[in-house]
Amino acid sequence: MHSAALAAPLSAAPSSADASELVQQVLAIYSVRDLTARLHQAGFSCWTPSLLNRIRQGKSALPPLCEAELSLLQSLLPTRPAHYDNPEFRFIDLFAGIGGIRKGFEAIGGKCVFTSEWNKEAVRTYKANHYSDPLEHHFNTDIRQVTQPEGLTDDDAIYRAIDAAIPDHQVLLAGFPCQPFSLAGVSKKNAMGRAHGFECQVQGTLFFDVARILAAKKPPFFVLENVKNLKSHDKGRTFAIIMETLDELGYDVADAGAGSPDAKVIDARHFLPQHRERIVLVGIRRDLKKQDFTLRDIRRFYPAQVPSLQSLLERAPDDKYILSPVLWRYLYQYAKKHKAKGNGFGFGLNDPRNPDCCVRTLSARYYKDGSEILIDRGWDSAVGEAAFQDADNMARRPRRLSPRECARLMGFDVPGREPFRIPVSDTQAYKQFGNSVVVPVFAAVAQLLLPHIRQLKS
Repeated sequence: MHSAALAAPLSAAPSSADASELVQQVLAIYSVRDLTARLHQAGFSCWTPSLLNRIRQGKSALPPLCEAELSLLQSLLPTRPAHYDNPEFRFIDLFAGIGGIRKGFEAIGGKCVFTSEWNKEAVRTYKANHYSDPLEHHFNTDIRQVTQPEGLTDDDAIYRAIDAAIPDHQVLLAGFPCQPFSLAGVSKKNAMGRAHGFECQVQGTLFFDVARILAAKKPPFFVLENVKNLKSHDKGRTFAIIMETLDELGYDVADAGAGSPDAKVIDARHFLPQHRERIVLVGIRRDLKKQDFTLRDIRRFYPAQVPSLQSLLERAPDDKYILSPVLWRYLYQYAKKHKAKGNGFGFGLNDPRNPDCCVRTLSARYYKDGSEILIDRGWDSAVGEAAFQDADNMARRPRRLSPRECARLMGFDVPGREPFRIPVSDTQAYKQFGNSVVVPVFAAVAQLLLPHIRQLKS
């Protein structure tokens, strides 16, 4: 089905089943409105949202596609990495979000064989950018369906079920949520008879699911990520129980007894112009006896020069990202009020002309007002203080980052390279990037771990 003037018929047309599967894959990721707009932009004006909806629902047959239409649809999906035929190692990606940790480990030759992510909007972005081998990769939504199988109560039976459900792998990746552990009723007595003490200590949290998988699969390595505040969460009890559990499961955590500064806490500002501290727990199975791994060596992979904020910005961002006069006035007055009280609350205005500019942490709430990272467009503070509504100055009020710029600030997207696909709304994109990790940080962790992974083969 094509109306573009230069659309040529396929010289070797795929089967209708293959074409239909391709269209359904695309429709599972992109909205019909977005896909229609892309088709129209390419000159295929016969497509309509109603037709695509009927095809998705199985109410209409897929019309024959020309080569250009097929090419366009295929360009909306990730391609199979060349190294997948002979990967260095296999890994699983838990609480995957949009795949920030995965990118680093795939870049060093790893193959993802299992993904778990419950947020359907994040899954759309994940599937738009990360290839899944249809013969080897398993995609899961709720990890508890695997780790807490219905109808099973015996620990050994549960571990056997987990072992069968999750493919073998050498590295477990997980960016699990930070949750408090309930210590009520936990004692040596009620832990007796359980395969592991952690079954009582951490039950009811999502870390519990990670621990069960580690217990069942016993991968040689794991990499866990969390917010820096995990160390102080619930007066330090949360972190203490996590470390006790990992020790019980037979893993040594790199830099476990690190003093100050803690090597496990890595700031993204060494890689990109964003202050974003995250705790990284790298675990090595104790029987491997690798005592020489330390995250202090990550500095070997710092870039020679951190990209400037200016280099990450779009040349002509849409005007819709400029703050409205009402919102700018609110943020301005709010900051003044708290400054007068001696508080640090307020917006973060960043001058992209400053080569040393480092922005605040991008958060999942960025979609609300963008206040933590605003881009200065020439606002004159002196004029603003004297006459806030000055027309010339108001024309230069700041803007928030675009989703594309957020992708760059988080390292998913590098200017000049193939862009990271963003199939979701701006609101969802802001939430996803704000909840994610800075990709180069974990690419560096992966590089640091690679020699140890390779030693497994020998």
